[in-house]
Amino acid sequence: MPSPSIWKAENMDGQASPKSKFKMVASRGILVPRDPAIMTPKLRRKLRMDAYEAKEAQIVLKCVSKGDTVLELGGGIGYISTLIAKKRDVAAVHSFEANPHLAPFHAQMHAANGVTTVTTHNALLAPRKGKPQPFYVREDFLASSLEEEIDGMPVKSVEEVEVRGLNAVFKELKPDILVCDIEGAEATLLPHLKYAGLRAAIIELHPQWIGAEGVRSVFDAMHAIGLTYFPQWSDQKVVCFRKAWKTK
Repeated sequence: MPSPSIWKAENMDGQASPKSKFKMVASRGILVPRDPAIMTPKLRRKLRMDAYEAKEAQIVLKCVSKGDTVLELGGGIGYISTLIAKKRDVAAVHSFEANPHLAPFHAQMHAANGVTTVTTHNALLAPRKGKPQPFYVREDFLASSLEEEIDGMPVKSVEEVEVRGLNAVFKELKPDILVCDIEGAEATLLPHLKYAGLRAAIIELHPQWIGAEGVRSVFDAMHAIGLTYFPQWSDQKVVCFRKAWKTK
Protein backbone atom coordinates (compact mmCIF):
# COMPACT_ATOMS: atom_id res chain seq x y z
CA MET A 1 0.00 0.00 0.00
CA PRO A 2 1.35 3.46 -0.86
CA SER A 3 2.63 5.78 1.81
CA PRO A 4 0.00 8.24 3.08
CA SER A 5 2.21 11.07 1.87
CA ILE A 6 1.46 10.37 -1.81
CA TRP A 7 -2.29 10.74 -1.47
CA LYS A 8 -3.35 14.14 -2.78
CA ALA A 9 -6.75 15.78 -3.12
CA GLU A 10 -7.80 16.61 -6.64
CA ASN A 11 -7.99 20.27 -7.56
CA MET A 12 -11.12 21.95 -8.88
CA ASP A 13 -10.11 20.93 -12.41
CA GLY A 14 -9.73 17.30 -11.34
CA GLN A 15 -5.95 17.25 -11.66
CA ALA A 16 -3.67 15.50 -9.18
CA SER A 17 0.00 15.59 -8.28
CA PRO A 18 2.09 13.45 -10.65
CA LYS A 19 3.27 11.51 -7.59
CA SER A 20 -0.24 10.39 -6.69
CA LYS A 21 -1.34 6.88 -7.55
CA PHE A 22 -4.99 7.97 -7.64
CA LYS A 23 -6.72 11.29 -7.87
CA MET A 24 -8.96 12.12 -4.92
CA VAL A 25 -12.53 13.15 -4.38
CA ALA A 26 -13.08 15.48 -1.42
CA SER A 27 -16.27 14.84 0.57
CA ARG A 28 -17.17 16.33 3.96
CA GLY A 29 -13.53 17.13 4.59
CA ILE A 30 -12.21 13.63 3.87
CA LEU A 31 -10.41 12.27 0.83
CA VAL A 32 -11.68 9.29 -1.16
CA PRO A 33 -9.30 7.65 -3.67
CA ARG A 34 -10.63 7.42 -7.21
CA ASP A 35 -9.69 3.77 -7.48
CA PRO A 36 -11.40 2.59 -10.72
CA ALA A 37 -12.07 -0.79 -9.13
CA ILE A 38 -14.46 0.92 -6.71
CA MET A 39 -15.24 4.43 -7.93
CA THR A 40 -18.10 4.76 -10.41
CA PRO A 41 -19.18 8.08 -11.96
CA LYS A 42 -22.37 7.97 -9.89
CA LEU A 43 -20.45 7.39 -6.66
CA ARG A 44 -18.03 10.19 -7.50
CA ARG A 45 -20.89 12.64 -8.09
CA LYS A 46 -22.51 11.74 -4.79
CA LEU A 47 -19.26 12.17 -2.93
CA ARG A 48 -18.48 15.55 -4.47
CA MET A 49 -21.99 16.76 -3.59
CA ASP A 50 -21.68 15.42 -0.01
CA ALA A 51 -24.70 13.27 -0.85
CA TYR A 52 -23.13 9.87 -0.23
CA GLU A 53 -24.49 8.38 3.02
CA ALA A 54 -25.59 11.94 3.84
CA LYS A 55 -28.24 11.12 6.43
CA GLU A 56 -26.09 8.59 8.23
CA ALA A 57 -23.10 10.95 8.23
CA GLN A 58 -25.05 13.81 9.79
CA ILE A 59 -26.55 11.67 12.54
CA VAL A 60 -23.29 9.88 13.34
CA LEU A 61 -21.42 13.14 13.85
CA LYS A 62 -24.11 14.27 16.28
CA CYS A 63 -23.92 11.05 18.31
CA VAL A 64 -20.21 10.30 18.48
CA SER A 65 -18.12 12.05 21.15
CA LYS A 66 -14.47 12.22 22.13
CA GLY A 67 -13.14 8.95 23.53
CA ASP A 68 -15.96 6.78 22.15
CA THR A 69 -15.54 3.28 20.80
CA VAL A 70 -17.69 2.82 17.71
CA LEU A 71 -18.81 -0.48 16.22
CA GLU A 72 -19.88 -0.30 12.58
CA LEU A 73 -21.76 -3.17 10.94
CA GLY A 74 -21.58 -2.88 7.17
CA GLY A 75 -18.45 -0.87 6.45
CA GLY A 76 -19.01 -0.38 2.72
CA ILE A 77 -16.18 1.63 1.15
CA GLY A 78 -14.97 2.82 4.56
CA TYR A 79 -16.51 6.29 4.24
CA ILE A 80 -18.36 6.46 7.58
CA SER A 81 -15.54 4.90 9.61
CA THR A 82 -13.06 7.36 8.09
CA LEU A 83 -15.41 10.28 8.67
CA ILE A 84 -15.84 9.37 12.34
CA ALA A 85 -12.12 8.91 12.96
CA LYS A 86 -11.23 12.11 11.09
CA LYS A 87 -13.88 14.35 12.65
CA ARG A 88 -14.10 12.97 16.18
CA ASP A 89 -11.29 12.12 18.60
CA VAL A 90 -12.50 8.58 19.16
CA ALA A 91 -10.74 5.80 21.02
CA ALA A 92 -11.46 3.31 18.24
CA VAL A 93 -13.72 2.43 15.34
CA HIS A 94 -14.26 -1.24 14.56
CA SER A 95 -15.76 -1.69 11.10
CA PHE A 96 -17.16 -5.06 10.02
CA GLU A 97 -17.41 -5.60 6.27
CA ALA A 98 -18.12 -8.97 4.64
CA ASN A 99 -16.73 -8.15 1.19
CA PRO A 100 -13.00 -8.98 1.32
CA HIS A 101 -12.35 -6.94 -1.82
CA LEU A 102 -13.26 -3.74 0.04
CA ALA A 103 -10.70 -4.15 2.83
CA PRO A 104 -7.79 -2.82 0.69
CA PHE A 105 -9.88 0.23 -0.21
CA HIS A 106 -10.52 0.84 3.51
CA ALA A 107 -6.76 0.86 3.98
CA GLN A 108 -6.37 3.38 1.15
CA MET A 109 -9.03 5.62 2.70
CA HIS A 110 -7.45 5.51 6.12
CA ALA A 111 -3.97 6.20 4.75
CA ALA A 112 -5.19 9.10 2.61
CA ASN A 113 -6.74 10.75 5.64
CA GLY A 114 -4.08 9.96 8.24
CA VAL A 115 -6.54 7.80 10.16
CA THR A 116 -5.04 5.31 12.62
CA THR A 117 -7.91 4.45 14.98
CA VAL A 118 -9.98 2.29 12.59
CA THR A 119 -9.77 -1.50 12.46
CA THR A 120 -11.50 -3.22 9.54
CA HIS A 121 -12.76 -6.74 10.23
CA ASN A 122 -13.53 -8.93 7.21
CA ALA A 123 -16.23 -10.90 9.00
CA LEU A 124 -19.97 -11.34 9.46
CA LEU A 125 -21.78 -11.18 12.77
CA ALA A 126 -24.42 -13.78 13.55
CA PRO A 127 -26.41 -14.73 16.67
CA ARG A 128 -23.57 -17.15 17.42
CA LYS A 129 -20.19 -18.05 15.98
CA GLY A 130 -20.45 -20.41 13.04
CA LYS A 131 -18.76 -21.89 10.01
CA PRO A 132 -17.44 -19.53 7.31
CA GLN A 133 -20.15 -18.45 4.87
CA PRO A 134 -19.84 -18.00 1.09
CA PHE A 135 -19.91 -14.36 -0.01
CA TYR A 136 -20.71 -13.65 -3.65
CA VAL A 137 -18.62 -10.84 -5.11
CA ARG A 138 -19.96 -8.96 -8.14
CA GLU A 139 -18.51 -6.31 -10.42
CA ASP A 140 -20.74 -3.74 -8.75
CA PHE A 141 -19.55 -3.90 -5.13
CA LEU A 142 -22.95 -2.70 -3.91
CA ALA A 143 -24.51 -5.84 -5.36
CA SER A 144 -22.07 -8.20 -3.62
CA SER A 145 -23.86 -10.18 -0.94
CA LEU A 146 -24.64 -13.51 0.69
CA GLU A 147 -27.22 -14.09 -2.07
CA GLU A 148 -25.98 -16.49 -4.73
CA GLU A 149 -28.39 -15.37 -7.44
CA ILE A 150 -29.39 -11.81 -8.30
CA ASP A 151 -31.02 -11.24 -11.68
CA GLY A 152 -28.69 -9.66 -14.21
CA MET A 153 -25.70 -9.58 -11.86
CA PRO A 154 -23.29 -12.46 -12.47
CA VAL A 155 -20.92 -13.57 -9.72
CA LYS A 156 -17.28 -12.53 -10.16
CA SER A 157 -15.88 -14.67 -7.34
CA VAL A 158 -16.96 -16.56 -4.24
CA GLU A 159 -15.14 -15.90 -0.99
CA GLU A 160 -15.46 -17.54 2.42
CA VAL A 161 -16.13 -15.06 5.20
CA GLU A 162 -15.59 -15.64 8.91
CA VAL A 163 -18.72 -15.69 11.08
CA ARG A 164 -18.38 -14.28 14.60
CA GLY A 165 -20.85 -14.29 17.46
CA LEU A 166 -22.73 -11.01 17.90
CA ASN A 167 -22.68 -10.81 21.68
CA ALA A 168 -19.13 -12.12 21.99
CA VAL A 169 -17.92 -9.28 19.76
CA PHE A 170 -19.86 -6.66 21.72
CA LYS A 171 -18.54 -8.03 25.00
CA GLU A 172 -14.97 -7.93 23.71
CA LEU A 173 -15.05 -4.46 22.10
CA LYS A 174 -17.44 -2.72 24.53
CA PRO A 175 -18.70 -0.10 22.07
CA ASP A 176 -20.41 3.13 23.08
CA ILE A 177 -22.00 3.69 19.67
CA LEU A 178 -23.43 1.26 17.10
CA VAL A 179 -23.67 2.19 13.41
CA CYS A 180 -25.55 -0.40 11.38
CA ASP A 181 -26.26 -0.64 7.65
CA ILE A 182 -26.49 -4.32 6.73
CA GLU A 183 -29.01 -4.34 3.90
CA GLY A 184 -31.98 -5.86 5.72
CA ALA A 185 -30.15 -8.23 8.06
CA GLU A 186 -30.84 -5.78 10.90
CA ALA A 187 -34.25 -7.39 11.43
CA THR A 188 -32.85 -10.86 12.09
CA LEU A 189 -29.55 -9.97 13.78
CA LEU A 190 -30.28 -7.14 16.22
CA PRO A 191 -33.05 -8.94 18.18
CA HIS A 192 -30.29 -11.26 19.48
CA LEU A 193 -28.24 -8.40 20.97
CA LYS A 194 -27.94 -8.53 24.77
CA TYR A 195 -25.28 -5.85 25.28
CA ALA A 196 -26.60 -2.93 27.36
CA GLY A 197 -23.56 -0.65 27.19
CA LEU A 198 -24.54 1.42 24.14
CA ARG A 199 -25.18 5.13 24.54
CA ALA A 200 -26.65 5.41 21.04
CA ALA A 201 -27.33 3.45 17.85
CA ILE A 202 -27.75 4.68 14.28
CA ILE A 203 -29.48 2.12 12.09
CA GLU A 204 -30.42 2.30 8.43
CA LEU A 205 -33.66 0.42 8.02
CA HIS A 206 -34.62 -1.41 4.83
CA PRO A 207 -38.42 -1.63 5.07
CA GLN A 208 -38.68 -2.61 1.41
CA TRP A 209 -37.10 -5.92 2.39
CA ILE A 210 -37.92 -6.43 6.08
CA GLY A 211 -41.49 -5.07 6.08
CA ALA A 212 -43.46 -3.75 9.04
CA GLU A 213 -42.67 -6.77 11.19
CA GLY A 214 -38.95 -6.34 10.62
CA VAL A 215 -39.06 -2.65 11.49
CA ARG A 216 -40.90 -3.47 14.73
CA SER A 217 -38.29 -6.09 15.58
CA VAL A 218 -35.50 -3.51 15.29
CA PHE A 219 -37.31 -1.00 17.50
CA ASP A 220 -38.12 -3.72 20.04
CA ALA A 221 -34.48 -4.87 20.06
CA MET A 222 -33.22 -1.36 20.80
CA HIS A 223 -35.81 -0.79 23.51
CA ALA A 224 -34.84 -4.10 25.11
CA ILE A 225 -31.25 -2.90 25.63
CA GLY A 226 -32.30 0.46 27.07
CA LEU A 227 -32.28 2.68 23.98
CA THR A 228 -35.22 4.83 22.88
CA TYR A 229 -36.08 6.17 19.43
CA PHE A 230 -34.84 9.77 19.13
CA PRO A 231 -36.89 11.54 16.43
CA GLN A 232 -34.93 14.81 16.46
CA TRP A 233 -31.86 13.15 14.96
CA SER A 234 -33.62 10.48 12.88
CA ASP A 235 -34.22 11.03 9.17
CA GLN A 236 -36.70 8.77 7.43
CA LYS A 237 -35.12 5.29 7.11
CA VAL A 238 -31.99 6.22 9.08
CA VAL A 239 -33.10 6.09 12.70
CA CYS A 240 -31.35 7.09 15.89
CA PHE A 241 -31.79 5.52 19.32
CA ARG A 242 -30.36 7.05 22.49
CA LYS A 243 -30.10 5.86 26.08
CA ALA A 244 -31.26 9.08 27.72
CA TRP A 245 -32.73 12.22 26.25
CA LYS A 246 -35.16 14.99 27.03
CA THR A 247 -37.77 16.66 24.85
CA LYS A 248 -36.27 20.11 25.53
